[in-house]
Amino acid sequence: MSATPATPARSTDSTVPAVPGSPAARVSVSVLGLGLMGTALATAFMGAGHDVTVWNRTHARTGPLAARGARPALTPSEAVALSDVTVLCLTHNAAVEDIFAVLGGQVTGKTLVNLTNGTPEQARALSRWATAQGARYVDGGIMAVPQMIGGPHAYVFYSGDEEAFRAYRPLFAALGGTRFVGTDPGLASVHDLALLTGMYGMFVGVSHAFALARSEGIAAGDLAGPLSEWIGAMLLGVPADAEAVDSGEHRTDVSNLLVNQAALTNFTATYRARGLDTAFFEQLQSMLDRAVDRGHGADGLSRLVDVITK
Repeated sequence: MSATPATPARSTDSTVPAVPGSPAARVSVSVLGLGLMGTALATAFMGAGHDVTVWNRTHARTGPLAARGARPALTPSEAVALSDVTVLCLTHNAAVEDIFAVLGGQVTGKTLVNLTNGTPEQARALSRWATAQGARYVDGGIMAVPQMIGGPHAYVFYSGDEEAFRAYRPLFAALGGTRFVGTDPGLASVHDLALLTGMYGMFVGVSHAFALARSEGIAAGDLAGPLSEWIGAMLLGVPADAEAVDSGEHRTDVSNLLVNQAALTNFTATYRARGLDTAFFEQLQSMLDRAVDRGHGADGLSRLVDVITK
């Protein structure tokens, strides 16, 4: 599937028009998918006073929410018919595609908000389908765990139909912060996957740190404090790395690639000697070697972005 041109991100901090009536007006919203996250979304909408319909493939999951006032639907078609806005939060976009195939023209005039984790290409394809059916499509990337939904630290990236986003932003605000990143429906997914990539990289590194500590009889709890402090201090350098990537100027006065290339052999040797997996360090070693071979030994680690970019 071909990608559409990206639209620059724009701020959504300013006041935007509310749904018809007033910002406090009840909105009819259906939530399809009642896993941990879908249940949290429906709960937040109910807590904000909206008229909520819920559907799940296993119908029994609608029970707890129905007991609190949500309207259970037996089919996706019924759920969509009962609301102006339908929010989908499923395991994967293949399930979204299955539901869309059943709905067909039933979504005409509706707003579809897909908060299912997926790829930019999938979001663009789903948007094309929705538009062809006369619906408005908004894609989203949730930057929160279920317990954070509706709290001060949760937010969602949105992209796609900007008019729909602006019209229903008060509804979306029930989930947390709202960040509209462009009319290209794939951009929310790009932001979502990029931030999750950083998260997974951090957790993989933390897992390796705990494995090394355990191999020497050091409790993970004893390492947790210093590890958290160290990672937090290193994250302060992210804005400077971003500036280096955008400018193409990667020279550093901290620790260049030649220094890191030499030091990494110690990691590989230490982990191998203890029978621990070394794949993480072997991949990083390969990236450092390639960057140095290209003549970038004096640059900082931000240069690795160019190595990743094939």
